[in-house]
Amino acid sequence: MLYDYENFKKDIYKLININLSLYKERQMKRRIESLMERKGYHNFEEYFNALKKDDELLRAFVSYLTINVSEFYRNPNQWELFEKHIIPYLLKKYGKSLNIWSAACSTGDEPYTIAMILAKHLPLDQIKIQATDIDEDVLNFAKEGYYSAKSVAGLPKDLLNKHFTKVDNGYQINKDIKRCVDFRKHNLLEDMYPSGIHMIVCRNVVIYFTDEAKDGVYKKFHRAMAKEGVLFIGSTEQIIRAKEIGFEAVDSFFYKRLDVPVF
Repeated sequence: MLYDYENFKKDIYKLININLSLYKERQMKRRIESLMERKGYHNFEEYFNALKKDDELLRAFVSYLTINVSEFYRNPNQWELFEKHIIPYLLKKYGKSLNIWSAACSTGDEPYTIAMILAKHLPLDQIKIQATDIDEDVLNFAKEGYYSAKSVAGLPKDLLNKHFTKVDNGYQINKDIKRCVDFRKHNLLEDMYPSGIHMIVCRNVVIYFTDEAKDGVYKKFHRAMAKEGVLFIGSTEQIIRAKEIGFEAVDSFFYKRLDVPVF
């Protein structure tokens, strides 16, 4: 029997618990075929057999799947809205002990950005951010906290000077900011979600999921959040049926959790 992409998806799920059927098929299949070709494999069966035997190849595959594109202070106008409008709302609503989750955090640029902006309003020892991703390699990178000059190029100079140390050709984030962020592995499509979250940041990730999977993630976000919590999404995203999924737009790319049952 011909071993095709359907077989490959099933075997990948058994191997690493990543359900490729929940990603947009044409886009994901094309990406994987391109990667296979670059690595010198001619079909899905040959590639899967190699992934089973080679941990390094498998890690590279997971990293490629998760499309780790991130940078500090990406889309500055959104971070300005976060600082000027969302932080005051969160502090007034929940007090100083905020429970923030950066989901699919990639290389850590976004949770560290959140911590640096929050540090203007709160003592560092009161800032605790959960940051999760499916890719262990990017989590290890984030924990190291060493970034290229390109990665931090968009940061306001006051944040760069205050929270980074220039090292060789890049920048090392200071330990006091690193301590604010707890990095852990988490699969948005499979794992249990935390609860009582005041703000979830998940930007430019669900665009790669099928509509059904996307709705499922938003519904689970709704259940994970505290009453009237805030969801911060990416500049390429929009929640089309927001109220059906339990959210209401409050500003560009910011949604408030509605206190309604969501199934």
